Amino acid sequence: MLINPNDPNAEHYTKALQTAASTVGQQVKFFSDRNIQEIDVAFANVTEWRPDALLVVAQGLLFNRRVQIVTQATFHALPAIYPSSDFDDIGGLMGYGANAEDEFRLAGVYTGRILKGERPATLPVLRASKFEFVINLQTAKTFGIDIPSALVARADKVIE
Repeated sequence: MLINPNDPNAEHYTKALQTAASTVGQQVKFFSDRNIQEIDVAFANVTEWRPDALLVVAQGLLFNRRVQIVTQATFHALPAIYPSSDFDDIGGLMGYGANAEDEFRLAGVYTGRILKGERPATLPVLRASKFEFVINLQTAKTFGIDIPSALVARADKVIE
């Protein structure tokens, strides 16, 4: 897992992945990225450990450095799953995350309620309800990965 440990949600992400991995008998290694320079260092360490795959979490620093991350994952031939289709559109292998349009719609709902006089502190926490699964078949071909047709059929978006 590629993660910025300074992110407020980092502990939640790491605990959730450790729990899920232990359930299926897998090991997890966390690669920390506190800043832009550490991303390249993390990928240098990834090559030493040689994981089967990489999970990139939804964090601002990692999203802002998506070109660098996708480039490094491709260079090291490391299959990765990303938190949004923004990574797949630039060559990432797979993405699963909240639908950006749905997130913007929710932000609009909040904004509208605040502009109508509601206090932000009293508003309930809204979570995305639409998620999308994206597969980049071009990247899969580059990596020599044969994506099962059943998985491709389940994808919301397939990049040919």
